[in-house]
Amino acid sequence: MSGVTAPEKTAVRSAGSESLAVSVVIPCLNEAASIEACVLAAQDALAKGNYDGEVLVVDNDSDDGSGEIAAAAGARGVYEPRRGYGNAYLAGLAAANGNYIVMLDADMTYDVGELPRFVQELESGGDLVLGDRMQGIQPGAMPWMHRHVGNPVLTGLLNRLYSTKVNDAHCGMRAVRREALPRLDLRTTGMELASEMVIRAAKEGLDIRQLPIEYHPRQGESKLSTWTDGWRHLRFLLIHSPTHLFLIPGAAVAALGALIMAAVLMHVSFLGHQWDIHALIGGSLMLILGTQVIALGLCALAYGVYFMDEKDEWFNRMRARFRLEHGLLLGGTVIAIGVILGAVMVGIWIDRGLGSLAEQKLAVVAATLITVGTEAFFTSFLLSILGLRRPR
Repeated sequence: MSGVTAPEKTAVRSAGSESLAVSVVIPCLNEAASIEACVLAAQDALAKGNYDGEVLVVDNDSDDGSGEIAAAAGARGVYEPRRGYGNAYLAGLAAANGNYIVMLDADMTYDVGELPRFVQELESGGDLVLGDRMQGIQPGAMPWMHRHVGNPVLTGLLNRLYSTKVNDAHCGMRAVRREALPRLDLRTTGMELASEMVIRAAKEGLDIRQLPIEYHPRQGESKLSTWTDGWRHLRFLLIHSPTHLFLIPGAAVAALGALIMAAVLMHVSFLGHQWDIHALIGGSLMLILGTQVIALGLCALAYGVYFMDEKDEWFNRMRARFRLEHGLLLGGTVIAIGVILGAVMVGIWIDRGLGSLAEQKLAVVAATLITVGTEAFFTSFLLSILGLRRPR
C-alpha cells in the first residue's frame, strides 16, 4: 500500500499464549480497501515505540477476503462468526496477549501513529484511555448529525447519568489495561460496547483518561446506522441507570399524584377552579403508577447489584438499614388504613339503609391506599427473594 511501509519484524511478533507488552485489536467486517494499510500502520507504530507486541485482526465474518489480506500483512487472525462490533471486540479482547490493549478501527480514520501516546498513559497509571476526536475532525470525516447532535447528546447524557467527564464516549481508538477487563465485565454485542466500557469503568472507579486526536475520512463503506445504533446506545444508557429510568420519574409522578389528591380532599382551588372527583381519580392513577414504577426500579437495582455485580452506594445503604419486615410493616399499615376507610364507607352505607351511597372520594382514597400498600407489601418480598443471591 502506498505511503505505508512494513516495519522491522523483530519488534512486532505474533504470539500464542505468551505475554506481550501491547496488543492492537482491530475488528474487521468487509474492510478489504483499508485493512492492509491499517495492519502495516499498527506494526509500524509498535516498532517505532519499541514495543514487544502483536496486531490482532478479528474477522467478523467478512465476505470480501479481509481476513486473508490482514493475515498476509502479518496480523494474527481471530474469526468471530457472530456479527456485531461488540461481538468482534469481545473475541479480540479475549484473545489478546498484551498487558496493554489498544483498540482501533480498520477504516484508517485514526492516526495509528498516536499509539505510543495511549500506551504511555496506561504505563503512567491510567486504566482506560479514550481518544477525543471532537476538536480534530477533518472535513468530511463525520456527518453533521453525528458531530453536532448524536455524539454530543449521548456523551452528555452518559456524563449526566454516570458522573463521568468524557468528551467523546464513542471514539473507536482507545486503550485499556488487560488486568482491568475482568472488572469491566463487558457483555454487549453491538456498537453500544463503546458506552458500556466507559460506564463500567466509571462504576468501578477506574482511572479514565482522554487524549485529543484527529479523525479522518474513512476508507470503504461505513457500517454505522445513525438511528439504529443511536437508539442502541440510548437504550443501554437508560437500562443501566434504574435510578434515572425508574426511581426519579416514578417518585415525581407519585408525588404529583399525592399532591393532587391532597388538594382535592382539602378543597384547594387552582386557576380559579375547584378540583373534584375527576381530578381525584387522576391523582389516584398517578400515585398508583408512580409507586409501581418505583417498585420496578428497586427490583432493577437489586438485580444489578446481586446478579450483575453493579455498584450502587444508595441501594447498599438502604438494604443495610431496611429489612423485609420494614417493607411488610409499611405496606401492611397502608393497606390497613385503606381497609379502615373502606369499612367506614360501608358503615355509612349501612347507616343509610343500604340505599344510595355518594362517597366517591372516600372510595377512591380507600382503593388507592389498598393498591399502593399491596404493591409495597409484595415488592418487599420480591426484593428479599432477589437478595437471596447476596454475596456472603
